[in-house]
Amino acid sequence: MAIDPKEIKRVKGEGFLLNRGTDKFSGRIVTGNGTLSARQMKCACEAAERFGDGTMAFTSRMTVEFPGIYFDDIPKFQEYIAQEGMFTGGTGAKVRPVVCCKGSTCVFGLYDTQELCAEIHERFYDGYHDVALPHKFKIACGGCPNNCVKPDINDFGIVGQAVPVIDESVCKTCRKCQVEMNCPMHAVRRLSDGKVAIDTSICNNCGRCVGNCPFKAIGRKETLFKIYVGGRWGKHIRMGTVLHGLHTKTEALDMIEKALLLFKSEGMAGERFGNMIDRLGVDYVQRMLTSDELLSRKAEVLSR
Repeated sequence: MAIDPKEIKRVKGEGFLLNRGTDKFSGRIVTGNGTLSARQMKCACEAAERFGDGTMAFTSRMTVEFPGIYFDDIPKFQEYIAQEGMFTGGTGAKVRPVVCCKGSTCVFGLYDTQELCAEIHERFYDGYHDVALPHKFKIACGGCPNNCVKPDINDFGIVGQAVPVIDESVCKTCRKCQVEMNCPMHAVRRLSDGKVAIDTSICNNCGRCVGNCPFKAIGRKETLFKIYVGGRWGKHIRMGTVLHGLHTKTEALDMIEKALLLFKSEGMAGERFGNMIDRLGVDYVQRMLTSDELLSRKAEVLSR
C-alpha cells in the first residue's frame, strides 16, 4: 500500500521507522535506563510475534526495536505494550533516550548509574519531550573512568569520579604498599619519608585505591562527576570538551538543563551541540553552563 509521506514522518516522531524497501515499520520501545522487568520482556516478546516479524533488536541508545510492523498495526502495537507501562519514541530533533553503563552492579561502578539515568530520563527525556531543538541531543552516564558507555562522544556525558583522600596519620609506610602496587594509573607515589601521595596529574579518580590499604589510609570524597559536552560519533567525529572541575549530582543535572536551554536559544537549525560550542567558544559555553543566567530565562527560552 502507498503510505502518505506525511504519515511516515508523523509515525517516525512516535518511534516507528520505515523498513527499507517495504511498507513495514520498526517500532522502538524506550526503556528509560536500559532495563525492562521480566513481565515487560514477556509482553514485548508477545508484541513482536503478534504485530512484527517475531524478532527484537537492541539499539545503541538502549531502545528495543521491533521490525516488520504494518502501518495499520502501529496503534495496536502501542496499546498492547502500554499494558506493561512501555511506550515508543526515541527519534527527532529533541532529547534522545538516555544511556548508561551497568555501574549499578559493576564492581568498578562508583554510583548507581541506572538510578541517575532514570532520573535524567524523567526530567529531560520526558520533561523536555515537546521542546524542539536544533538537532538531536544525546546524554550518557558512565559509572567510572573506564567509559564503557562512551560519555565523551555524547552531546552531554557524565562520568563518576571517586576522589581519593589520604590520611597520613594512619599510613604505616609499608615496604610493599598495596595501594601503590594496585593503582592501574601508577599515580601513587612514595615520599621521602615513605608516606604515600597521589599524583593528581595522572590520577583519573577511578577509586581502585580506596579500600586497598589494610590500615584504611585512603578513603574517598562523595561521588563527583566529570562532565563532557559536545561529543559526537559518526561521519564527523568530535571528542567531548571536558568542563573545568568536578561537579555534584545536583550541579550535573542543572548543567544538563542549562545545556538544553543554551542549545535551544543559540543553536542553529541542523547544527549539532558540538558545532555550536566550536562556533560560540568553549569559554563562553563553560561560563553559561556554570552560571544561573539560563535558568533565570528558562520560560523565555522555551517560549520561542
